[in-house]
Amino acid sequence: MNFISTRNASPVATLSQAIAAGLASDGGLYVPEQLPAAREPQPGANLAETAAALLQPFFAGDGLGQALPAICAEAFDFPAPLQALATANDHVLELFHGPTAAFKDFGARFLAASLSRVRAGQERPLTIVVATSGDTGAAVAAAFHNQPNLQVVVLYPDGRVSPRQAHQLGCLGGNIRALRVAGSFDDCQAMAKQALGDAELQAQVPLSSANSISLGRLLPQMSYYAHAALSHRAAHGGLLNFVIPTGNLGNAMAAIMARALGVPLGRIVLATNANRVLPDYFAGGPYQPKASVATLANAMDVGAPSNFERLRWLYAGDDAALRGAFQSFAVGDATIRDTIAARYSRFGEVFCPHTATAVHVLEQLRRSGEAAADEHWAVAATAHPAKFESVVEPLIGREVAVPPALAELLKRPAHAEPCAPEYSALREKLL
Repeated sequence: MNFISTRNASPVATLSQAIAAGLASDGGLYVPEQLPAAREPQPGANLAETAAALLQPFFAGDGLGQALPAICAEAFDFPAPLQALATANDHVLELFHGPTAAFKDFGARFLAASLSRVRAGQERPLTIVVATSGDTGAAVAAAFHNQPNLQVVVLYPDGRVSPRQAHQLGCLGGNIRALRVAGSFDDCQAMAKQALGDAELQAQVPLSSANSISLGRLLPQMSYYAHAALSHRAAHGGLLNFVIPTGNLGNAMAAIMARALGVPLGRIVLATNANRVLPDYFAGGPYQPKASVATLANAMDVGAPSNFERLRWLYAGDDAALRGAFQSFAVGDATIRDTIAARYSRFGEVFCPHTATAVHVLEQLRRSGEAAADEHWAVAATAHPAKFESVVEPLIGREVAVPPALAELLKRPAHAEPCAPEYSALREKLL
């Protein structure tokens, strides 16, 4: 299978080329030349086996093809359990059991396992430039830490990530550099994209991306949705619908792509924080990126969601069809707080601020009747609440236990370099 740019002005690429490049040369995002039909795994397959079956057509004819089962086994070595919530026919897909307690561990580890093989034998190291609004950078840093011939530069908005997120970004050292940018996530993302598109810089310092713009992160993230949907169908019959918290639209795009392949997923509803670019578009307004607003659900503080370009590609630019296929709802900070407090008070359930946006949207859908009582729905739980203890603990009145892997990272000293929100400042640090 070959891969093309969403902007149709770059040469066709193999899978290995697309993963190594990160961003297409015309500034577009790589997508498959054609969508294959989903291949279902053997009954009872684990998550890694489901991933290998689902992704095999994308790896067909590529040098990484033979290594796919091993890559999946390396990346998917922790669970993504589908758990029942207290409310009838409601579930939560827990995606936070990886080493940095966020869903991004899956894609980051898959990308690291793939790139380590693609780059084997290369003389010059590859530098991964990643912008993060909170969780991406930590997942990428942990996945690539001490990987030979690979370096990582993480850009994050200073003061706009939780203290524990910031600590994770700067605590690894070695081949990982953390830059705290005096600006927003959108500034970080724009700087990273400019670096990836700088041919003169690339000639001196080979670069790639590990943001959700990377095909090497998008493809594997389809796997946990497929595994959950197939497991649910085997246990209950019927389709599993999803509410997915989203910022840069990468995680939701993975579910949407999986459904387009034929995975038995039902409706997909998008939950955002107060950054309303997607809800306004799906309500009928123009797609209009805006400066991002800082919220409690900081990993979703995105005013220009990169993967919207992939979503439009999937629907061939037909805005009417796209708007008809999805709903998106914005959730403000006060409602996030109320949801966290109320679900704990009523049911003993504890959610991070991002997951709480999706829980609230599901509650709305249930109350309005848009989600029928006999329909099964799942919320994607994108991060462990212990990463946001300063928000969650005052609302539930107790400490949140820290997962062991996260506790180990928090013991390490952390350091991040200051960086101005200008491309010239990043370029100077990369040279």
